[in-house]
Amino acid sequence: MAFSCICDCHIHTRCSFDGSDSAAMMCQAAERAGLYAITITDHCECNNYFKDGCYESVRYSYLEAHQAASSFRGRLRVYTGIELGQPMQDLSIAEQTLSAADYDFVLGSVHNIRGKEDFYFLDYQEENVYALLDAYLDEVLEMVEWGGFDSLAHLTYPLRYIIGEYGIQIDYSRYDYKVTKILQRLAQKEKALEINTSGLRQKIGSTLPTLHLVRRFREYGGKYVTLGSDAHNWKDVGAGIQEGMKVAAEAGFTHYTIFDRRSPKLIPLY
Repeated sequence: MAFSCICDCHIHTRCSFDGSDSAAMMCQAAERAGLYAITITDHCECNNYFKDGCYESVRYSYLEAHQAASSFRGRLRVYTGIELGQPMQDLSIAEQTLSAADYDFVLGSVHNIRGKEDFYFLDYQEENVYALLDAYLDEVLEMVEWGGFDSLAHLTYPLRYIIGEYGIQIDYSRYDYKVTKILQRLAQKEKALEINTSGLRQKIGSTLPTLHLVRRFREYGGKYVTLGSDAHNWKDVGAGIQEGMKVAAEAGFTHYTIFDRRSPKLIPLY
């Protein structure tokens, strides 16, 4: 299957607390890989906005993305984005952040539930994983109902660690009602679902979410899917995006989506 132009719409630069490279380096990597476009989506963790220094880093990210867009004009399309983490844990910060800049693209994420650290840091031998997943899906649904984002990032994010790192097998069917509600409301609100390819280079070995859930989103009337490597360094820019495009195609999509000034633009898959 020959794919059309490739875009990576989930990239973190050194402006993210866990990123390592400049916007220029990320763009150079994208250009070398022959990508059509990238969207820089540095972290804004709303619940730790001041603790993580997001009040400064989001401004630097926005400026660096604009500078990169100018420097790479005619060679690579560079869009300004943000990954808005835990917006429902401090909605005033989320809305203030979005009103402060003209972003092209907003990812909505839940990296931790209220009262807990990021799922990355939790010890799943000590935690009740089913209670965690219940709370996670409740907060994701709450965020979807709010709807102040363009694409839902890495649905099933906790499984990256529960299954991938700890090898704990989950009966995910017990969450079918909640997952169905999330996908249906996402489709009804005409929001996008991200196919996050980071899991393909991690122990879990799959996209987040998997083909099964992407297909269900399509069946519920979902119109838009975005593709993101979740790269935190230049080496991972574009990683797994073609595999993500295959997932989109197998789920029944003929196009994937990029956002320009918060407006969806459909790109043929092939």
